[in-house]
Amino acid sequence: MITSRKRADKLIFFYLPLTLMLSFTLFPIYWTINTAFKAEGDIIKKPLEYLPVSPTIDNFVMAWNNVGFATFFKNSLIVGITTVFVVIICSTLSGYALSRYQFKGRRPFLLMLLATQFIPRAMLIIPLFIIFKNLGLISNPLSLIITYTAVEIPFTTVLMSGFISNIPKELEEAAAVDGATKLQSIRYVLFPLLLPGIVATGVFTFIYTWNEFLIALMLTNDQSKFTLPVGLSFMMGEFNVNYGALAAGSVIALIPAVILFAYAQKHLVSGMGGAVKG
Repeated sequence: MITSRKRADKLIFFYLPLTLMLSFTLFPIYWTINTAFKAEGDIIKKPLEYLPVSPTIDNFVMAWNNVGFATFFKNSLIVGITTVFVVIICSTLSGYALSRYQFKGRRPFLLMLLATQFIPRAMLIIPLFIIFKNLGLISNPLSLIITYTAVEIPFTTVLMSGFISNIPKELEEAAAVDGATKLQSIRYVLFPLLLPGIVATGVFTFIYTWNEFLIALMLTNDQSKFTLPVGLSFMMGEFNVNYGALAAGSVIALIPAVILFAYAQKHLVSGMGGAVKG
């Protein structure tokens, strides 16, 4: 009797809410994929079909070739990968300083880093636009790389600081005894042990840069420099929307994030665990 009651409680309070949450989350993704494989005529005439009657990849071909998604995809990759590389280097060094050194103002500085995450991104648009316009960097990927790096470094610094705190100092001291400099200790001793933290930092940074829309829209007015989110938005015209190509473009934009999480999930969990312990 007790076992049956426990099973019923588990079903009601665990599996049912989890199923509802997953359905709410996954159904829009499923519908986007379903629409991407439908012919344009079927999308308009039979919008409630749960499976495409005549599956086609024409929408993907149109999005990639005619709409210019190949260019948008390349731009997003350049911005995302470059930002991840810079953020990992900077956040590792700054996180190391916060973790290993005790200095006056350390805690207020750490709180100030966290406080920057409460600033709405929309407040930065006008100052950023003026700065990059005066520097001649509007519609230049460098403006996005600089902005995304500045936005991400405070959070990733705190993340890396917590993870570095869990690595024993004795390992660096042993390397110093063998004649290694501080940078050599970080490169050859810390970096291999920091792999989960580095992956966690890289994933969060890449997903942010891959999905970010508002800053990319305001700092880019040349279509050949659009990132994927901006390119998707310009597929919705004033009087006409190509739903098939738009859905196909959304699926294309989703693929790198899914592959990245599938590959990095183990490192991501352990990396976040290290940060929390720190």
